Amino acid sequence: MNNAPNITVKDVPAEVVQAITAMRRPIMISHVVPDADALGSMISMALAWRDDQRQPKVSLPEGSISQRLQFLVDLADAPVATIEDFAQADGFVVIDTAKKLRCNVGPNLKDTDWSAGRPIINIDHHATSTQFGGINWVVGGASSTCELVYYLLRAADRPISAASASLIYSGIQTDTIGYSLPTTSASALRATADAVELGADIGQIGERLGRSQTQSEFDLLRVIYDNTKVLADGRLAYSSASFDDIENAGCTAADIDDQINVPRSLDGVVLAMLFTEGVQGKTRINFRGSGQVTISELAAIFKGGGHSQAAGAILDCGINEAIEKVVPQALEHLSTFV
Repeated sequence: MNNAPNITVKDVPAEVVQAITAMRRPIMISHVVPDADALGSMISMALAWRDDQRQPKVSLPEGSISQRLQFLVDLADAPVATIEDFAQADGFVVIDTAKKLRCNVGPNLKDTDWSAGRPIINIDHHATSTQFGGINWVVGGASSTCELVYYLLRAADRPISAASASLIYSGIQTDTIGYSLPTTSASALRATADAVELGADIGQIGERLGRSQTQSEFDLLRVIYDNTKVLADGRLAYSSASFDDIENAGCTAADIDDQINVPRSLDGVVLAMLFTEGVQGKTRINFRGSGQVTISELAAIFKGGGHSQAAGAILDCGINEAIEKVVPQALEHLSTFV
């Protein structure tokens, strides 16, 4: 059953539009290891508000973009913020990010009070959002933040270029896994159709996102397939990639994301997990649920968060220790569902 909210221009809070419009040097920020939805929503916002009065920038620290998604940044010629831009910014728009600690501001700013008392506007679709902004527009269960941003740009009467349309299309298409998730609302499909009419390059997006793996990405997938294990009579599956696995494949932490779809794709699996040690001594866990199985509660045990059926967490330990801690909890959690 599809219970995803339908978004309209009328749902966009006027205070959000007013606050962003009042900024002259805003910086758009998304979460660490940004996916297509984070990049699409953040960059399309920056492009839409760029004019003679405003010079928005986007926070994209070096090394934070995956090989697969670099083309989205190049497509839009995104204006990237420097540390000096952070010092001079008169506000921040944090997009697709549930916790302030998850903001992709780079190692030089991560442990500082980078907002320094300046306004933060938080736009997000994660149900577990902590709503840390001075102004928050959070629609839990929406298909994507790109959907929210599309209607926000319409409400603000801001321009949507062909490049922005491609970014918005990419974010909605990937966050719904090709419109296959219950979060695929009618308003998400309307936004997608409008993006196509505005010039979204479907051919390029499909080619780059679905049919253009580098050799290193392909080699990492081999590892994920080889390491996949199935438990609980085929209802739970997980895979893993150690720091050495990732490095030997020629990848980095920025390249970890969609590989969760390998254990998730097995017939009968209703709870899937991916353990990856992109940074030595830190293990990221991606959780996915299907059918009636929700996993946000499981992620919360490990101080993570996200959506009801797509969430994540990070543990300060190596990959074997993380697996030993999480798998028993996952099995216990799964046992609560018939």
